[in-house]
Formats: sequence, C-alpha cells, structure tokens
Amino acid sequence: MPQVTMTFPEGRHKVLTLSYDDGRGADRRLVDIFNQHGIKATFHINSGLLGEGDRIPAEEIPSLYQGHEVSAHTVTHPTIERSPKEQIIQEIIEDRKVLENIVGYTVRGLSYPNGSYNSLIQDMLPYLGIEYARTVHSTGNFAMPDNFVEWNPTCHHNRNLLELAETFVHLHKKQYLNMFYVWGHSYEFDNDQNWHLIEEFSQYIGNRSEIWYATNIEIVDYVNAFRNLKFSADSRFVYNSSAISVWLNVDGQVVEVKSGSQIELTAQKSYR
Repeated sequence: MPQVTMTFPEGRHKVLTLSYDDGRGADRRLVDIFNQHGIKATFHINSGLLGEGDRIPAEEIPSLYQGHEVSAHTVTHPTIERSPKEQIIQEIIEDRKVLENIVGYTVRGLSYPNGSYNSLIQDMLPYLGIEYARTVHSTGNFAMPDNFVEWNPTCHHNRNLLELAETFVHLHKKQYLNMFYVWGHSYEFDNDQNWHLIEEFSQYIGNRSEIWYATNIEIVDYVNAFRNLKFSADSRFVYNSSAISVWLNVDGQVVEVKSGSQIELTAQKSYR
C-alpha cells in the first residue's frame, strides 16, 4: 500500500493568506502592495455601508479586488452574538445577495463582525451558504484549521508580523502543512502610521516559489477537494470528482490528480 499525504498545489507545504475587514479606503493602497508582490487576500465587506465615509463604493469593488476574494462581513456590522436569529439570517443572507450582484460570483465566506459568534451562529452558517468564518483569536502558529467556521488566524498584523514571517519562510519540514494567516483592517496602517510594516512584510514574503498564495476560499476549496477524493481501499488508485487539481505526496513523489481523472498511485513519476 503506498503512503499518501496531501500537499498544497505543485507539492508545496506552505500557504499564505490574508484577511482584511470593512472595505475602507485604505484597501486601495493595501491591494496595490499585495499585487506588487504576488500576494492574495480576502476582503470582508459590509454591503449596507458601501460608499459611506471613506468606504469603497459598490462600483469600484469589482476592479479593486480583482484577483482577490470579496467575502461577507454582515450588512451593518452588528455584534451578532447578541442578535436574534432572524436578524442574523438577514444580516448574512442580504450581505451575500448584494455582494454577489456586485462581484458576479458566489460569496461563501464570512468574518465575524466585532469578532462576535457562538455555537448557534456556527450551526446556522452552512444553511446560509457560508463555508468558512474567521475569528479574531490569533494562535501565533501556522496550524491548519480544524473547523473552518471557527478559523483562527495566525496573527493580527501588529503582533510580531515580521518575526513570524521569518519563521514561516524558514520552515522546511515537509511532513507538515503550514498556513500563515494574517488579519487586520487597512485603515489601521493610517492610524498607526506604519505602512512600512506591511510593505516590508510583503516584499520579504512575496513572490516565493515555495509558498502558495491563496485567498481564504481557495484554501477551503482545495482542502475540501482533497477530502472528497475517492481512494481505493488499498490507496492504489484515486478518482478526483472535483473541479480542481489536487496534489499528493505518494511515497515521496509529488503527483497531480487532475479534475475528473482517475490515476494509479503506484510507480508514479514526480510532478517536478
């Protein structure tokens, strides 16, 4: 029986993702920094506040966030743990409806407004079309989430960002999958006058061939695609019913299982 483990695309074992809330005007500068360095992020937006004050207007969203992910953050940013379930449903569903009409794709993620959630809300999310939800509870580590609707980030950008980046870059043990997840609000860089922090971080960690740069939903989709692979009982062949390729380490060799294909996992040549 071959020894089979999941890898990230092209055999990588590290993924970087970032998550920024509220859709404020400073997102323009932040997106530009990310784009310069090949970094992807998810931006969580309150559809009921679009264009208010310095918030990004609806008509700018498709072009500004192209190549990144637009995700839900509720319509009006309430503390939903204190809200009746009827309002929770409306806050999430209506946010999805407006954002989907703007971006033209299904919005399937959420960041909890004010970091507020409970087990009732988590149980409701699948019925509201939400496949992941980010908390504000930083772990300080690079572990993959056990529960995507309680997705704890590695750190806020003001907490040891550069030190963690250096540690992440130097991780080399491929028996682990490592995820570096940074969250925050772009306007904080204006408030704290520390744009140099995210610029230095992006320049250091961006455009590295050994790192997979992904949005939140791309990670969710990839992990689910792996979980849905159809392995034979002895793991000697596998069928991929998903719409994306999945990469595996098979006895030390990296193998791509393309969408809709069934392949033998013995005597495979390395992907690289």
